[in-house]
Amino acid sequence: MDGADDRTDGRARAVVARDDVEFDVRDARLLRAVDRTGSVAGASSALGRSRARDLARIETLEAAFGALVERRRGGSGGGGSRLTPAAVDLLERFERLSVAVAATARVPETVLRGPVASVDGELAVVSTPVGEVCGLHQGVDAGDEVQVRVGADAVTVLLSGADPAAGDSSARNRLRGTTVDVDRGGTVATVGVDVDGTVFRALLTDDSTVRLGLQKGREAAISWKATATRVAGDRP
Repeated sequence: MDGADDRTDGRARAVVARDDVEFDVRDARLLRAVDRTGSVAGASSALGRSRARDLARIETLEAAFGALVERRRGGSGGGGSRLTPAAVDLLERFERLSVAVAATARVPETVLRGPVASVDGELAVVSTPVGEVCGLHQGVDAGDEVQVRVGADAVTVLLSGADPAAGDSSARNRLRGTTVDVDRGGTVATVGVDVDGTVFRALLTDDSTVRLGLQKGREAAISWKATATRVAGDRP
């Protein structure tokens, strides 16, 4: 599924997601570097990253997206690695989505309000009308009335049968709801999902809305990262 996520500075970034694994700009840079250098070791060196971590990341990506890097052992032609057709297709999808997200002038937000239930380091848990949600805070304390701002480019829409239960609330916020509208814009669609009276907006590619079968009245699950959620003191 294609969508978008939100960095802590509020700028949108493209994400292609499948089976809860997200392919983002760092992964795209890694695959491009493998293609350019001809090996994972060369790519890691060029990017100043750990080869072991890059290999582990490729394995994680391949578990979700299929074979991405074809590894060749040494011989008369030498060893090395090259991208599979699936990797090339994934990079092309990511590039199209990146362009579409960059072209989005204004990203809708869902604003929740409520008291801070607890604070753990840089993360705060807030009691809201849709339940407890977790996000990055800016100097709040337990009991403070705050706003929780969730950008549409941070929300991922899951298959209707997916289990939205989060294993770690500090890593993910997940809820179930009902699709109330799908506004297709040619490349990027804005989808509204109603959760107990609060409508969350999500940005997806038009292809993804078709693949997910999203339409008004259909059940859907939504997910977004705590690190893509901003918690701040409520405005008077």
